[in-house]
Amino acid sequence: MIEFQMPSLGADMEDGTLVEWKKKPGDKVKRGDIIAEVETQKGLIEIEVFDEGTIQELLIKEGTKIPVGTVMAIINPSEVTLEAKEEKTPESKPIEIQPIEEKIIVKKEKIKQKASPLARRIAEENKIDITTLKGTGPEGAVSKEDVELAIANQQPTEKAISPSDSIRSAVAAAMSKSNKEIPHYYLIKNIDISKALNWLKEINSHKPVKNRLLPIVLFIKATAKALVEFPDLNAVWENGIIQKKEINIGLVVSLKKGGIVVPAIHQVNLKSIDEIMETLNDLIPRARALKLRSSELSDSTITLTNIGDNGADAVFGIIYPPQVAIVGFGSITEQPIAENGMIGIKSCVTVTLAGDHRATDGLTGSRFLVALNYQLQNPELL
Repeated sequence: MIEFQMPSLGADMEDGTLVEWKKKPGDKVKRGDIIAEVETQKGLIEIEVFDEGTIQELLIKEGTKIPVGTVMAIINPSEVTLEAKEEKTPESKPIEIQPIEEKIIVKKEKIKQKASPLARRIAEENKIDITTLKGTGPEGAVSKEDVELAIANQQPTEKAISPSDSIRSAVAAAMSKSNKEIPHYYLIKNIDISKALNWLKEINSHKPVKNRLLPIVLFIKATAKALVEFPDLNAVWENGIIQKKEINIGLVVSLKKGGIVVPAIHQVNLKSIDEIMETLNDLIPRARALKLRSSELSDSTITLTNIGDNGADAVFGIIYPPQVAIVGFGSITEQPIAENGMIGIKSCVTVTLAGDHRATDGLTGSRFLVALNYQLQNPELL
C-alpha cells in the first residue's frame, strides 16, 4: 500500500488547497500521471504520481486546505512498483508487504456509502444525506448526477444559482495551461481619454438615466475597431494561427462569491455603442447568475479585462487559450500630461496588451495600441 502525500513545492510552501482530483478510485496510474490540481501561493499546480498502481481511496475532499506531508490518497502498488521497491539499495528500507486485502476490508466496513469526492461535497453543501441515495456509478457509487437529481427532487421550484466551483476550476486550469504553454509578451500604453469622456458626458446628457453609456463601451468598441486593422490579434492558436472572421470580445466578469466568467459579446465591430451597452445590461447579470448560453462561453476571439473605478492603475492579463491576446484597461485616473509645452491634468487610462509570441510580435502589438489610442482620441468615430 502506497500513501500518496501532499508534496512540498518549495521551501516557502506550508500547505495548499485541493482544487480537483484528476483521478478516481479504481483508476490505474503510472509515474508522471497527474492525480490532482492543488492551488498554492504560486498558483495552480498539477500534482504528479511517482509510483505505478491502482487508486484505492481518495482521503481528502476537494476544496480542503492540506498541510505538506498529509496523506491524500491510498494507492495499491503494481508488480512493477513492488519490484522497483525491492531493488532499492541497502540504505533504503525494504518495503513491507502488508496484508492489503485485510486492510481494504476493514476500510470498506467503515464506509456506509461509496461516492465521488465531488458528489460528497455537493451533498454536504445542499444538506443531502448521501447514505440515502442509490448510486448509479461504478460499484454503486453515488455520482455528482445522483446528488443533483436528489437536489432537484427536493427543490422542484426554481432555486438561486450560486457560483460553480467547476467553472473556477476550469478557468484556473486554463490559466495554468496558458502560463506553461504560451510565450507571453507584454506592452503598456498610457492613453489620455479626456476627450472621450467629455464626448460621453455630452451624449449621456441627452439620454434617460437607464440608457446612459459607461466608459467600458468606448473601450470595447475602440478595441474592436483597432482589431479590424490587426486581424492576427483576433485569432486562435491551433497548431498555427487561425484568424477569426467575427470579432467576439470576451469580457471578464467577476462573480460575487469569487471567481470569474468570460462571456462573449458577439460581432462587436458591427454593433453601435448603444447596442453594446444594451448587451452589457443583459449579459453581466446573467453571467453573475451563471445563466449564460453555450455560445457566450465558447465564441470569444479575444479577451478584454477592465479593472473599473478605484482599482489598480494597470492589469496584466493572462491569455485565455486558444486565443492569442488579451487587452487590459486599468482604472481611470487624473494625471499630469505635457501638451504643447504645457502641463495639464488629464483623465487617463493605462492599457496593456498581452500577446502570444507564436502568433504576433511586439511590433504588431505596439501598432495595435497606437490604433486603439487613435480610436479613443476620436470618439465621434465610434
